[in-house]
Amino acid sequence: MKRLEYDEEKIKELIDKVVKRTMRMDFTWDWPCGVAFYGICKAWEVTKNQEYIDYLVKWVDEYIEIGLPEFTVNVVAMGHTLITLFEATGDQKYMDLAIEKAEYLRKDATRFGEGVFQHTVSPGNDFPEQAWADTLFMAAYFLLRMGKKLDNKEYVEDALNQYYWHEEFLQDNKTDLFFHGWDNINQSHMSGIHWARANAWAAYTMAEATTLINYLYPAFMGISGSLRDQLSALVRLQSEEGLWNTILDDESSYLETSASAGIAASLVIVGHPLQRKYVQKALEGIMYNISEDGSVMNVSAGTAVMIDTQGYKKVPKKRVQGWGQGLTLAFLAAILKYEQ
Repeated sequence: MKRLEYDEEKIKELIDKVVKRTMRMDFTWDWPCGVAFYGICKAWEVTKNQEYIDYLVKWVDEYIEIGLPEFTVNVVAMGHTLITLFEATGDQKYMDLAIEKAEYLRKDATRFGEGVFQHTVSPGNDFPEQAWADTLFMAAYFLLRMGKKLDNKEYVEDALNQYYWHEEFLQDNKTDLFFHGWDNINQSHMSGIHWARANAWAAYTMAEATTLINYLYPAFMGISGSLRDQLSALVRLQSEEGLWNTILDDESSYLETSASAGIAASLVIVGHPLQRKYVQKALEGIMYNISEDGSVMNVSAGTAVMIDTQGYKKVPKKRVQGWGQGLTLAFLAAILKYEQ
């Protein structure tokens, strides 16, 4: 199969710049940090740069000593880092804390319907009976990783149940794109927008899930089929610049880098030979949006399910964001991993 055109050393240098810029950001124990540090973990997996692990160990240990916040779906995202720290150091305290997060999901996380995680961002009941695509990364993918790591069938089954219902609620049968959210009380997709980062959360976590579960597993067929159709729709919406619009099917909305990185990473993992040209374009577009100091630019701010298209278009993209850094690192790391 024809390889992507890139300089491996330059990709590693770029990864290092993005990691170093991420290390200079001040995070709390929450989802922006969870996604950012997930990216650093992926960078470590392909480079084995001990500096990355040393930084994470120091940061996480200090925060554990200070005291962790109350768990929510979004706060659980930090569990991804704990899995990697356990793998890198062998220190059981990281796995013990990861298990605490998994047990929170199993026993205490707010659910609705057929055991679906309600998206929670605080201890309050912010979004009653709402499912968001974000939850796939923050909670479902983490629980699946834990289930595979510990050979815990309950974790795996619960995670796969989340994938099933989020697909049922969020994937548009007409376009195969994902909506941002579902309101189970009102039985609606609220604004009904095909938001790009929601599609990145779905595509990336489904792609990773296909690497974790056996292809003979019935759930594999569901996830694989959903992802196949979604990616088929997504590649046809890629811009000439190699990125995707923040509202996927609205070219008047701005191009957004974090979503583009997540979508492109899923394309790399799936590895469809006829889709490699889209990965090549995405690589060029994403590299163009990384500044000399490693800041990933044109990343939309944290976004709830907005009221209408104007709400999404007006979300600012001026600041450096943890999820932009993390998803970009996941993309660059995926290129090195799967191309090698």
